[in-house]
Amino acid sequence: MYRKEVRAHSPLRVLEKSIHGGLGPGNLGVVLARAGVGKTAFLAQLGLDDLLGERRVLHVSTSSSVADVRRWYDVLFDDLLSTTPLDDPAQARLLIERNRMIQTYPGHSLSSQRLRGVMNMLAEHADFVPSTILIDGVDWTLLDPTELEEIKDIALVGGAELWITAVTTRHARSGDGLDLPPPCDRFDRLIDVAIHLSPVGSRVALRLLRDHDTHELASTTLELEPVTMRLSDGLGIGASPEEPRRSSEVTLISGGAPGTESAFGELAERYGLREVNFSFAGREMERARGLTELSESELRQGDVSLAYVSHRMGREYSSAPDFRRVLQTIWHQIRSAQQVLVVGALQEDGTVRGGTGWGAELARLWNKPLWVFDQGAELWFSWSVMGQEWERCEPPTIQASSFCGTGSRSLSAVGREAIELVFERSFGQH
Repeated sequence: MYRKEVRAHSPLRVLEKSIHGGLGPGNLGVVLARAGVGKTAFLAQLGLDDLLGERRVLHVSTSSSVADVRRWYDVLFDDLLSTTPLDDPAQARLLIERNRMIQTYPGHSLSSQRLRGVMNMLAEHADFVPSTILIDGVDWTLLDPTELEEIKDIALVGGAELWITAVTTRHARSGDGLDLPPPCDRFDRLIDVAIHLSPVGSRVALRLLRDHDTHELASTTLELEPVTMRLSDGLGIGASPEEPRRSSEVTLISGGAPGTESAFGELAERYGLREVNFSFAGREMERARGLTELSESELRQGDVSLAYVSHRMGREYSSAPDFRRVLQTIWHQIRSAQQVLVVGALQEDGTVRGGTGWGAELARLWNKPLWVFDQGAELWFSWSVMGQEWERCEPPTIQASSFCGTGSRSLSAVGREAIELVFERSFGQH
């Protein structure tokens, strides 16, 4: 139903040139990476791809709760909506729920016997036969080839593809020739497809180690977004910088408020960018260009618990209705943008001062590429998803088709110059 839209961002495009065109029923694919690189998100991306293609998915985890697994799918679906327009997002969410089953076995207690019991139970009592089985968190040191062969046979009998994650050590080779690195080298004959993930700068590189019986693998290395594991919208690994994006192809997403947002809007208009300013009835704005007034139902989509906001940001916020609406519009701004630029002040706890700090926090939560210009330090900082820390950086450039420009109402002369430099670097002198 939505598979074309999802596949455009799917890491499985690495198998597009395979003579098999994918993994195939009864075959075993393994996703190898060091701890914390993104195996779980990658597995959920595979599941989302199938679910929105109206295929049934059984997701098994030995290291996460059902709520945690479900949360991953929610995060990835929200990320998909921010980059790909779907005709009916509510219907797509329903499709995911109907076609997915999640089972968890804490303490690496999954066995072929338990998996077979689950498959039989689902078929008998839920009329559910999966097309794909995803298994995350397996301790390969506790697994023997006979047990893995039995798990693979269960998938074969059920006509399902089987994907399993595996943790490699920091110094393990990523695969030489046709040999697989530990811990999968002991199970070499059972593995049909193998994919290796490794951090490269602020992205994750995907390398195909095995593609069925193909001896000459494609040398292309895909670049994935950290955490979400979808194909990056940025430059590929090892690619040369491209020509700057034409300004007429770029949209500024903002709120039209005085100060930073107004400055972003003025420069967007000067450089010929499109502009969208989210607001609500009765709000006074400085920018009316591209005004998008949100209805009450649309505002509620961005509703958040003020208690949660206060806890996350480490401060108390007003519960006034208009302030809640401002938070709701910020939710729409960040959700609609592929890059986020904030001008304000970084605090010792890593948050950004003021109400617009919630925009920076949402960007961190959703793993949006995020930059903050600290007006006090007069420096740009970027958020490192891999390192979970702010890193001093050069002024950013606008590379995505949509970006959010927001920040403090108290914009200093230095802050305005910083914004102007971003536009100059991105679109040339004007």
